[in-house]
Amino acid sequence: MPSEIAQITTNIHLHDLPEALLQQIFSFIEPTRARNSASLVCRRWRDLERRTRSSLSLRGNPFTIPYPPFPFPSFPSLSSLDLSNLSPWGRAALSNTPLLVGPTLPDKFPGVNSLKLYSRDPTALISLTHHWPKLKRVKLVRWHNRPSGAGITIGSDLHPLFENCEEIEEIDLNEFYCWTEDVTEAIRSYPLVAKGLTGLDLMLANATEGFRASELVSISEVCPNLQRLVAPCVFNPRYMDFVNDETLRKLATNCPHLRTLHLVDPTSINLNNNPGAVNNLPENNPSAITPACLETLFSSLPLTDFSLDLSHPVLEVTPALEALGQRRAGPLVKNLKLGYFQGICKGKWLHLDGVAVCGGLESLCLKNCADLSDASLSAIARGCTRLSRFELIGCDLVTELGIQRLASGLRQTLKDLSVSRCPLISAPALVKALKPVRGRLERLHLDCIWTLPKAENGAEHDPLDDSNDLNGLCEPQSKRRRYEPDETWECLRELSLWLPAGEFLFPLLDIGFEDCPNLSSITIKVEGNCRAKPDPRTFGLHILLHFPELSKMKLDLGEAIGYAFTAPFGQMDLSLWERFYLHGIGDLPFLEELDYWPPQDKEVNQRSLSLPATGLIQMCSSLRKLFIHGTAHEHFMRFFLQMQNLRDVQLREDYYPAPENDMSTEMRDESCGRFELALNSRQVPD
Repeated sequence: MPSEIAQITTNIHLHDLPEALLQQIFSFIEPTRARNSASLVCRRWRDLERRTRSSLSLRGNPFTIPYPPFPFPSFPSLSSLDLSNLSPWGRAALSNTPLLVGPTLPDKFPGVNSLKLYSRDPTALISLTHHWPKLKRVKLVRWHNRPSGAGITIGSDLHPLFENCEEIEEIDLNEFYCWTEDVTEAIRSYPLVAKGLTGLDLMLANATEGFRASELVSISEVCPNLQRLVAPCVFNPRYMDFVNDETLRKLATNCPHLRTLHLVDPTSINLNNNPGAVNNLPENNPSAITPACLETLFSSLPLTDFSLDLSHPVLEVTPALEALGQRRAGPLVKNLKLGYFQGICKGKWLHLDGVAVCGGLESLCLKNCADLSDASLSAIARGCTRLSRFELIGCDLVTELGIQRLASGLRQTLKDLSVSRCPLISAPALVKALKPVRGRLERLHLDCIWTLPKAENGAEHDPLDDSNDLNGLCEPQSKRRRYEPDETWECLRELSLWLPAGEFLFPLLDIGFEDCPNLSSITIKVEGNCRAKPDPRTFGLHILLHFPELSKMKLDLGEAIGYAFTAPFGQMDLSLWERFYLHGIGDLPFLEELDYWPPQDKEVNQRSLSLPATGLIQMCSSLRKLFIHGTAHEHFMRFFLQMQNLRDVQLREDYYPAPENDMSTEMRDESCGRFELALNSRQVPD
């Protein structure tokens, strides 16, 4: 009997399972690479993978695909389709592609209800919305200038969406460059469609001004069922038609179902870019938003996610925040972001006040809060015991002692922490203060200010250890003082760093990041003036060898300003700085994905890949994906063909809007096509 059972079990194969059960198993596979690998096992697995895939991002050049494409797979369960990465990236004439205008897309993707598209002009949206009139969610992307000329009127970019998709529920314009008048006119022109909208993300790309009070009220009048609204607004009282208390009251009346409300003053985004600068709040020019209005807003709406980021201070908001935390009707607020608020939490004695009363908070961001202190952070840790994400920006009075108290109080829940533009906190002191949560943090952002600020008497400020001396971090390895962590960063998977131009990366290991066994992604952003000669030493990318699981890196030099072409006498062009920052990237044998923003010359609006940068990136033989956020010459791109593992290369010009006479995208179409053809015709090792 046992031998017969063994013989029966050995003859059972995975394919003997019912088809419905196999489809259910395949539906649990989420990673894209895992699904792609599974589809290569056999024909049945390929068919199962296609029948269960729910999202797909198409890349490559659709103009090179013969029509009708054969064979072209069918994805009956696909609900989310991303066409924003088709190349040449940002091309205007996608509507002329047979793949997009023919019956292929609606036949092969019949169930699509979520679409992401780079819409350079209305033609692409007109062509695609006819295929899927049942679209529920649409995200539009455009970093180029808003088109002008014959046939382009106010709102014409969005009219096709409302005309053809009457069941649209969510519109995302977070990465779409247009005017606020375009959005207002398009929404008001289709009141029946607007009535069904439940989500609007109107954080327009590169928006220098926001929606006026009249525009915000008019949108809320035709969208009474909104549950999520994200918009930049004009809050400055010196401007006409600015957003004030009355505007917010009308918004709450017109949209009583709002659960997510994010209102941002665009001027606050570029405020206080220097992490070492001390914030000077204009207390004699307070915001037009009052605490009494906020209290009314909190009691009227069932808010669970609220963000109000201003450029003028709101004074004494303690009672309003206490009313938000103590309200009995409606759900608890879970996400909160406040910018330029005073009186958020006073933290006196053991009494909980202000935001510390909001015990249901899971995410909290405090920005430019002049009176926030270490005692405030201690009270927040005692009151908001569910916090898993905390962000602190531009708070002058907070020291590493307050961060240590916060970390100690939230050691069981805190997983995501960001601290930036706090002049009394250096990177070494911050890492030292995070010892209570070092083994639990999954994401961390810090400013790489390696030395502690000086006190008035010239002594270094360190509440945790007055004898701490960190001025030798840029000295040779043998002379530096090392700070041994109590435990490893075993859960840390994403690390984000900010550095001023010319600063080095190698002190990162000396302050306690030597042991990050699971770090898989790192973001490095550099800002500052790069017109002087760089240091003869290198930036220090070679230290990333200590992170064996690191596979993704974002190196953003987009705010490193210098000379792209001809530098004056005594000044250096940006090619030397690119060599400074990229030296050592070829020593990283495990890096698979790189997002790179070259430094730029703002005087000519040029952000281009130089020859030294091309040669250094080419030395990183393990790269599979390369995204360059700028321009590049075709003969420079040819260097990348020698990288055997490289699969995907894209040029993304997201430093637009460019001058009207900039035709680099159209001039480079054929060059990109030739490069992609050569890239895709190579033999792939695996």
